[in-house]
Amino acid sequence: MQTVQELAQRISLISESSTMKVAAEADRLRREGVDVVDFSAGEPDFPTPDNVKLAAIKAIEENFTKYTPVSGTVELKQAIVDHHKGLYGTTYSVKECIANMGGKHAIFNLTQALLDPGDEVIIPVPYWVTFKDVVNYAGGKCVFAETDEQEGFTLKASTVERAITPKTRMIILNSPSNPSGAIFDRAELERIFRMAKDRGIWILADECYERFLYSSEPFSLASLPGAKDTVVVAGSLSKTYAMTGWRMGFVLGPAAVVAGINKLQSHATSNPNSITQKAAIEALRGPQDSVTAMLAEYRRRRDYVMERLRGMPGVRTQTPQGAFYAYPNVSAAFRGGIANAFQFSEKLLAEEHVALVPGEAFGTTEHIRISYATSMKELARGLDRIQRFIAARV
Repeated sequence: MQTVQELAQRISLISESSTMKVAAEADRLRREGVDVVDFSAGEPDFPTPDNVKLAAIKAIEENFTKYTPVSGTVELKQAIVDHHKGLYGTTYSVKECIANMGGKHAIFNLTQALLDPGDEVIIPVPYWVTFKDVVNYAGGKCVFAETDEQEGFTLKASTVERAITPKTRMIILNSPSNPSGAIFDRAELERIFRMAKDRGIWILADECYERFLYSSEPFSLASLPGAKDTVVVAGSLSKTYAMTGWRMGFVLGPAAVVAGINKLQSHATSNPNSITQKAAIEALRGPQDSVTAMLAEYRRRRDYVMERLRGMPGVRTQTPQGAFYAYPNVSAAFRGGIANAFQFSEKLLAEEHVALVPGEAFGTTEHIRISYATSMKELARGLDRIQRFIAARV
């Protein structure tokens, strides 16, 4: 009897998440007793706010544990659209909103709903690891738009325009950016929006880090006049409210797109976790003090990390304007068996026990991503080790 061993071909189109892979290796070493400093995961080290946790406990006590509509309860969707309106002045209805199992799920659903095989998707470099793989899984073709390190990895409309072809179906924009922390200039974003609208190209706006901005006000492309026709928003509560494990994201977009995603979700996952939905409503409608407090602490950590990195021989780094990542260029230390960021990261973990993500995961070969969503004590310990590692090679 023949044994079936091969996986479906589409699985070969995607790779394991690099950030999750590094985090898993760091966890393995810790279980073996190794003192690892982990800068790999983009996960707030803050607890979920108490009011949010209490809302979840209440949901359990009231037995809110059954199926809900696939797209989430009307109460949740209304909280999402009201929250977005309060921040940006948008006017979505509940029919133009669907709740998902995290921002990653929202992005996956959008690419599945909007892309056909052969469609081209423009993705700025450096990019979040998942963008490339979900486009590939949908049968699309990634077209990478390079940004300039010396300009802080900001995206220019002219760069996007050069990448557009008759096959362009979508542009993915993530500002503030993971991994660089770059915030794209509003005027450039508006030019990109007009280009896309004139050509009938979708813009997928990943607003995962929308509240973590150090020197500018939150901005959503969806707030521009006429944006509903071509802009779809992927949102998440994971970072904003330190709710990574709760898995709550959402899509805002045309009712027809939301209806299509609803069909897909009805067969893939059904509704988001019922208890998380109640917690999410409280997060969106309740006090926002925790967001302000986290941002202030991230700013303090960012400034410390920048000071330390700039004191390391040969290291070049741009100051991140948002999110909670540093993305320094460490190519000056590429010697002694190190030819790229991947090998740098491997040796750093083996010799100094610091886990971080190499730039190859994000489309570059000379950079490393350091998440400073961890304590000042861990930042000091890890940066001491990185400095020692680099100083031995420069």
